[in-house]
Amino acid sequence: MKSQVRGGTRWKRFAVVMVPSLAATAAIGVGLAQGALAASFAISGQEFKVTTDKLEGTQFVQYGSVNKAKDLKGEPFAAPVAVSGFDTAKITNMCQSVVTPVPGLGNITLRLEAGNEGTKVEAEELYLDVSYLDADAEFTNIDIGIAAGALDHGPDRKPSGRQGIQPNTEANPFGFGQRAESVTLTDVEQKAWATTAGTFKLPDLNLSLHRGTDKECFQG
Repeated sequence: MKSQVRGGTRWKRFAVVMVPSLAATAAIGVGLAQGALAASFAISGQEFKVTTDKLEGTQFVQYGSVNKAKDLKGEPFAAPVAVSGFDTAKITNMCQSVVTPVPGLGNITLRLEAGNEGTKVEAEELYLDVSYLDADAEFTNIDIGIAAGALDHGPDRKPSGRQGIQPNTEANPFGFGQRAESVTLTDVEQKAWATTAGTFKLPDLNLSLHRGTDKECFQG
């Protein structure tokens, strides 16, 4: 059953995927068991953190998937993710960090910052493979409970030009999905395994390396 909400919808401090956890876990588990879910490129064995003051996105979609990867020792593992897609996104004050253990040096944090000098980061055809998300959210014209395979179709079941399942990847088309015409996320803290975009403009880009983990974008 699909739940439709017209107009603005505000959700305060929501978790990684805004669906009942048992249903989401079951859908992802079935897809993994059937070998139906795959990433479009080799996923690294390192999760990274992202913070933003605000993300303003259009044609938002979200569905469950699994990233198959190898850790830093080369051991395979599978990571359940909520894939969030946007046709366009504008991001204010973005920080991205990843920690890498380096023999002889200990943990080294790579930190990237952009869009914090008055010009926003801009992205098109943006997809985020997210394992954790904490933010304030406001949606416009949201559909909750739509089948993932129908995310890019209208009520008449014809292609609508909306975002859908990421091209060149697979997901259970009968699994839980949701979409909205627009979404605004504020005070974002996120952990992710992968980000892909058709275009990604990073004004005022700054990249730095730091010993230890105290320069991560957020702790925890």
